[in-house]
Formats: sequence, structure tokens, C-alpha cells
Amino acid sequence: MAEQTRQAIQQGRSVIDMTLGEPDFPTPAHICEAAARAIADGQTRYTPINGTPLLREAIAEKFRRDNGIECTLAQINVGCGGKQVIYQAFLATLSPGDEVMIPAPYWASYSDIVSMNGGVLRPLATTPDEAYALHPQVLEAAITPKTKWLVLNSPSNPSGTAYTQQQLEQFAAVIRSSRNQDFLIMVDDIYEHILYDGRSFVTFAQIAPDLAHRILTVNGVSKAYSMTGWRVGYACGPRFLIDAMTKVQMQINSHTSSVSQAAAVAALAGPQDEVRRRCGIFQQRRDYLLAQFAQIDGLATPRPEGAFYLFPDVRGFIGRKTPAGLRLEDDVALASYLLGAGVAAVPGSGFGMPGFMRLSYATSDQNLQIAAARMAASLGNLQ
Repeated sequence: MAEQTRQAIQQGRSVIDMTLGEPDFPTPAHICEAAARAIADGQTRYTPINGTPLLREAIAEKFRRDNGIECTLAQINVGCGGKQVIYQAFLATLSPGDEVMIPAPYWASYSDIVSMNGGVLRPLATTPDEAYALHPQVLEAAITPKTKWLVLNSPSNPSGTAYTQQQLEQFAAVIRSSRNQDFLIMVDDIYEHILYDGRSFVTFAQIAPDLAHRILTVNGVSKAYSMTGWRVGYACGPRFLIDAMTKVQMQINSHTSSVSQAAAVAALAGPQDEVRRRCGIFQQRRDYLLAQFAQIDGLATPRPEGAFYLFPDVRGFIGRKTPAGLRLEDDVALASYLLGAGVAAVPGSGFGMPGFMRLSYATSDQNLQIAAARMAASLGNLQ
């Protein structure tokens, strides 16, 4: 869909692009100024593979301040975005046939990274009726002797599901009682600061410190600080895992940009008021779209608790015909139809959940108004 969307836009067609997984806000000024100072000060040479001491200190303080996690500098890995950190963790640990449990729907890259490193994806079923939340019983039943990782992404891309302390404690109880005490837990907190309705964020290592020797907590500056292009992700985890990931990174790209690292220090250690303000704007956008989508017959949209996506159930439209008489056989065909109507969305099949659709509201209010009107008209025209 991304390529189809690009082609449509290049052809001059009016398309509201709701496929993007990045904020539409600029990087805050104080972060850009820190990067400019770093260049002027000559901070343009190689850095340690795991990041500058200053950045790792800022990361350690962030974990302490925001999450109540104690993390030494030697337990921190810094890469070119959260994706590299995740890739290195799987590359360093997976053997052919190892199983990786991930609640569905899931970020598409998880699946690809697992398979590229010889692993076997084990999707954990969820339902829209329960806001795509994983049940501890489903987790318990999925653990096998081959299980190597459990991945938890909260708030989630694409569903916006955000786990509470009680839910995480239930997962921890399952893990403690499992016969397999060797698998690791990856916690992807990249949307930590985009959380709605007054919810308090909690991460897995925070509520299960006894499992810290098995937990890799992944985060980054891309989403909260509108720094997707700066490419800075990081993680805190047990020393054996961080050391293995560092060996991998040493032969891939050495380290992320020294200037980006200086900017990340300013993001993590600087004022956070702009992050909170932007979160409020995302919540307003979410509420607007939920109200508009509620008026579209057949479109069921669970209320996301965080991130900046809606993940509606569009199964009621599969099998219908377009005004031109074309039968929509699946969610990919429906996404193509919507693109023809001027709204670009991502089929749920790419997130392990066919029959659903991901729409990002990281775009302007005007664009959201146009997109909602186009969706209502185009879906209403299906027979």
C-alpha cells in the first residue's frame, strides 16, 4: 500500500495519507539547537558503540525517573532507532526453530525480523471486543519448550492497546509459573508518552523486578519527540544480552550519529511539556475520528488507549461490491478501494489480523475531516 500511495500522490491525486507511523509535528526547537551546538563544538567523531556516556547517563536517568528502573551504563544499548535494537536482540539470540510469541495485531516488522533470523512467529490471539488485549490464559497456553521470546508492545502499534499494572502482573505470574524459565521478554515502550484519558504508564520491568535478568526494555526518541529521522533507539537489559547485541552492532554500523546522540540527550533530559501538549492533540484527534467513525454503519472501531492509530474491524465490508461492480475479496482490496476514494490506509493482514485496517491520525485536523468524509461516502456506496 505504501508504494501505491506514493504513486497516487506523485500522479497528483488528492490523497489523505493515513499510513504514516510518525508524528506530523516538527522536532522541538531545543533539540535541534542542541544538535547544532554539537556540530559547532566538533562532536562529529566516532563514539562508543553503545552511545556516548552522556547519552547513556540520560537514558539511565530516564529509566529511573519515568519507570523506576535501575540500569547501569553497561546495561544500555543505543542503536539507529528502535528497529535496529530489536533486530540485534533477535539476531544475537535466535536459533532456527526458536519461537517468538507476539500478541496480534502486531507491528509488521516484528514478524519479518523474527523470520529473517530463523525464528518462528507464534501469534497470540486477541479480539476487538476486548480492545485487542492479551489474556493471560492465551499466553500460558502458547508457551512451549521452544519459546525464546515474548514481545509486549504497549501502547501498541497498530491497536493502541495499553496494558495496566494489573494486566502486566498477570502476565508476570504466568511467566513465573511456566515450566520454561529460559525465555526472554522484550518490552517495546516506544509509544510510552502517547497515552490517553489520564492513564498512567507502567512497564514490565517496573512491576516484575525479579524478572529483570530476562527483560529487554526497548524505547527511543522517534515518537514522543518527533525525531523519526534522527534514528536513535535504546534499550536496557541484562548484561549478557547487551554484550551480545553490542558485538552484533560493532560489525553492522558501529554507532548511531554522534549529532543525533547529542540531540537525544536534549530530548530525554530537557523539558517535557511539549510532549504532553502534543499528546493532548493526538487525543483530540482520536476522539474526533471515533465520533465520525461511529456514524458509519458496519465500521466497528475499538477505542485506543495510546499511540496514534485506529484499528477498526472492517470485516463487514469484505465481500461487498463497489459501484463499479468489483467484489472486495479481502482487506487489501478494501484498502485499494479506499485509496481510489482518496484515503490511504494499511490493511490489517500486514499486522497479522486480516479483516481490519490501520489508520494513523498523525496528520492535520483538516486532513482528518476530509478523510472521515471520504470514508463515510465510499463505504456507504458499497453494495
